[in-house]
Amino acid sequence: MSEEKELSKVEHIKANSNHLRGTILEELQNGNDHFCEDNVQILKFHGMYQQKDRDRQKDANGKDIEKPYTLMLRGRIPGGRLSTKQYIVWDDLAEKYGNGSLRLTTRQSIQLHYLKKENIPKVIQEIYQINLSSMGACGDVVRNVTQAINPWKKKELSLLDEVSSLLSDHFKYKSNAYIEVWLGEEQINKDLDDPIYGKTYLPRKFKIGVTLVGYNHIDIYTNDLGLAATIGEGNQIDGYFVFAGGGLGMTHNKPETFPRAADLLGWIPKKGLIPVAEAVVTAHRDFGDRTNRKHARLKYVLAEKGVDWFIEEVEKRSGYRFIPKELPVWNTPSYLGWLKAEDGTWSLGFHTLAGRIQNTKDKPLKKALRDIIEKFQLSVQITPDQDLILMDIQNSNKQEIENILSSYNIDFKSPSKLYDRALACPALPTCGLALTESERFFPSLLEQVQKVIDKHNLNEKAPILRMTGCPNGCARPYSAEIGIVGQQVGGKYAIFLGGNKEGTRVGFQVASKVPISQIPELLEKVFISWKQENFELDFGDYIKSLPQEKLKALFE
Repeated sequence: MSEEKELSKVEHIKANSNHLRGTILEELQNGNDHFCEDNVQILKFHGMYQQKDRDRQKDANGKDIEKPYTLMLRGRIPGGRLSTKQYIVWDDLAEKYGNGSLRLTTRQSIQLHYLKKENIPKVIQEIYQINLSSMGACGDVVRNVTQAINPWKKKELSLLDEVSSLLSDHFKYKSNAYIEVWLGEEQINKDLDDPIYGKTYLPRKFKIGVTLVGYNHIDIYTNDLGLAATIGEGNQIDGYFVFAGGGLGMTHNKPETFPRAADLLGWIPKKGLIPVAEAVVTAHRDFGDRTNRKHARLKYVLAEKGVDWFIEEVEKRSGYRFIPKELPVWNTPSYLGWLKAEDGTWSLGFHTLAGRIQNTKDKPLKKALRDIIEKFQLSVQITPDQDLILMDIQNSNKQEIENILSSYNIDFKSPSKLYDRALACPALPTCGLALTESERFFPSLLEQVQKVIDKHNLNEKAPILRMTGCPNGCARPYSAEIGIVGQQVGGKYAIFLGGNKEGTRVGFQVASKVPISQIPELLEKVFISWKQENFELDFGDYIKSLPQEKLKALFE
């Protein structure tokens, strides 16, 4: 980072925040429905964003109705693992304080929307009583640690439970601001800088994902730090392949910003886990760009200083050397539907489009899941693809569960292969960054694309399609085979192609400012070429194989 440039405004806010306390406690007492701008930035470290419903409503005189501010709160749930009781509490909170819906995220967490300012302490206190929190679920710190899913209850995969929890706990910030503000604890360690993060924490958010070699449900290449465990003697973890520098946020028309797949740094022994992870995080702390938040992620450090430089820096900081080893092939199995677990129980991979769990008139999904989880005392795991895995199901209860779902008009199956791994971010009306629609328009877009796929008999190789309302990439569009990215107010999107099914690379932009109504037609042209020329390849691999001239011609 150049010392000649002015630090960003947020850097000054963090430095003057009294170690993330700000004046939040005072503002909770002032009777307003919102927090001031400086506290809005600090609130992110407490796991929440201040928002406004952006859908316009008018009064009888045709004037816009001014809507109140609300907050979105996100949980810190390592690996997305929840007990029956923990899931029920989140379900209750959505009813008591939110808009009645739960939103599963791509980082295996839960978001509550439309929370009122005065209710936030009650929400956090109830979450804290089930040994969870929202601490560091947002903000310039290590956020929720994602973990490979384990509906099969494989012993090797279950070893990751301890790893993800260890990393999550190790990288929680040490300030007591969270428990002082929300839980009423006495203020202590007022003047101490964080031993890992320092006084101003990281330049931007930091994402860690943990998996087992061969399983890439977490999209490991999209993380700032990815760890793929290997199994050695005694069927125990003996080390990790380490990946660094992945990230998907970008800004349209700003070439210095871009999505990037992580680099493999090498392999380390098990005992190097925390020293190496801390070295990667602190390297981001010290070398990340604090002058431009759009250019502040770790990926830009690796892109500009070089992977070899970064390896040397991490080795120096950690005291461990990366060992070159051959990475096993990724071969990620589907988790959807009924799966037999190794302990004799069953798991149900429950498909929830875009992660929205709510009750509608025709499909009371939230009630159906609540009834099943509570009645059969099931544990659950949220997936990085915004789905829910119901676990610990006895064989004798399988049919009853299906009957309950059927009585509520709920189908746990994905409608087709196109839907299996399709993702969408919330976007409008709650996200302040959204340029276009995403979640609300996603079902219609998938329906139209599915018609094209049916027309040309492409179902066996239906591509992975993801959609976001802005270029920040929260639904991982750039690592998909087809990424639809909000670009311009009024419903125009950039189209990215060329990612692959195992998520080992990011795609590239092929079209700009496309109206949503034209996307299926545009994709059809490319699908026809794919079917005629090389249908043996997956769609993303076919796109990657095309000469630029050919690809350009398809989109003219």
